Amino acid sequence: MSKSVFITGATRGLGAGMARHFAERGYHLALTARKQADLERLREELAPLSPSICIRELDVLDYDRIPQTLRECAEELGGLDIVVANAGIAQAAATGTGEFESMKNTLAINLTGAIATCEAALVLFREQGHGHLVGITSVAALRGMRRQAAYSASKAGLSTYLESARCETLHEPITVTELAPGYIDTDLNRSIPSRPFLVSGEKGTAYMVDLIEHGSRFSYVPPWPWTLVAQVLKILPLRLLAKM
Repeated sequence: MSKSVFITGATRGLGAGMARHFAERGYHLALTARKQADLERLREELAPLSPSICIRELDVLDYDRIPQTLRECAEELGGLDIVVANAGIAQAAATGTGEFESMKNTLAINLTGAIATCEAALVLFREQGHGHLVGITSVAALRGMRRQAAYSASKAGLSTYLESARCETLHEPITVTELAPGYIDTDLNRSIPSRPFLVSGEKGTAYMVDLIEHGSRFSYVPPWPWTLVAQVLKILPLRLLAKM
């Protein structure tokens, strides 16, 4: 029997890439994003591949709407096996330059919106007796990067939340996965001057779906070379980090 997957931020970047790969593998899809027209276009593209597609317009800043949307999709598809908290933004903003509104928006979407999605998913999973929660963080969660204070903080916060969720569901039929991408080619990062170890969106999201299907608890994406690079980043002196 085909599984079902719910994805936030499903019409662009990593979300759209994962949706395509899940569709190719025969999953039922529950796709959410802020613009209905984008969702309808994606549903039309993927309809020949997926056995059924549920779409819902959803802004993860509308925290109270998230549980209702999850339940509507679960009812339409007969349950949800996987929920991917993917929606996010990357707005460069240096500290102390009057860009707090941009920082606040980044934190509200990437951290609070993601946690709201995860909380609603865990409630649903406990009711239905099983589920797989996936949170998308970033290699940037490891350190506070220049002009990425709010982004790094949001991803570090989500990483810590997911670890807590993993601890609390350890003896339940619930899997919690954290995927921390490096540079996967999407419009979210194309303005960055240097993108080391860049992989295509198609390849990067294929890695992500593979890792989800294998029930990985945590992985950098792609695992090589980012598993090694992450260890270097953790101990990199501040004077070198400041040059990145």
